[in-house]
Amino acid sequence: MTQPQIVPQEDPHTAPASAFLLPSFDYVPAIPTDDSAVEAFIKAFILPARLHGSHDVLTRAEKNILKREPERQREFQGSRKVEEIMVLICGHGQRDSRCGILGPILQAEFEEKLERQNVQILRDPPVAQAVEVDTELEGYTPHARVAQISHIGGHKWAGNVIIYIPPSFKANPLAGKGIWYGRVEPRHVEGIVGKTVLDGKVIKELFRGGIAHDGDILRI
Repeated sequence: MTQPQIVPQEDPHTAPASAFLLPSFDYVPAIPTDDSAVEAFIKAFILPARLHGSHDVLTRAEKNILKREPERQREFQGSRKVEEIMVLICGHGQRDSRCGILGPILQAEFEEKLERQNVQILRDPPVAQAVEVDTELEGYTPHARVAQISHIGGHKWAGNVIIYIPPSFKANPLAGKGIWYGRVEPRHVEGIVGKTVLDGKVIKELFRGGIAHDGDILRI
C-alpha cells in the first residue's frame, strides 16, 4: 500500500511516496517517484530474493537481473519495521462493483469492532522513526491500520480481507503472518477481530490463503 505525502512547493508528479512492504513488515517512508528511483526501489525491495526453479535455464547474468539487490536498500533512509496490525480490504469497484460496495462498509465495521477491543486505530500518516515495541508489557495497547486497497483477485470472493499480524506480537500464534479471508460480510467482522486479530486463530470457513514472514505459503 502506498501513501503519497504532501510536500509544499514541490511538483506533485515528483513528490515522494511511501510504502508498507508485506509480508516482510517493513515501512519505507520516502520513495522518490522519478523513473530511476522507482527502478532502484523495485530492485532493492520488490524483486524476489530467490528465483523459481523454472529460471534455471537462464544464465547467471540473466538471473541477477531478476533478483533483488538488498544492498540497495541503504539508498532509502528511515525505513522501519511495521509494528501495527494491518487490515487491508479490497475496495476496487471499477471491474466489479462487489468489492467497491463492501469495501467502505467493512472498513467502518473493522474500525468500530477493533476500537471496542481497545485496539487504537491509526489514521494519521505513519511516522518514519523506528520505535521499540514490547507487546507483552502490561497495559500495552495495540495499534492497527484499516485501509482499502486495490484489486487482489477474485471479486466473486468479496469482501476480500487480508490481516497482517506483526512479528513483534509474540503471544499471537499468527505473528509475522498474513491471513487472507474471502466472502467476508459485516456480520463476520466481530468474530474475525476476536478470533484472528486477538487470539491468532484462523477461521477455516473464510480462509482463502496465507503467507508467512519468510514468504512461505500457509495452508490449513
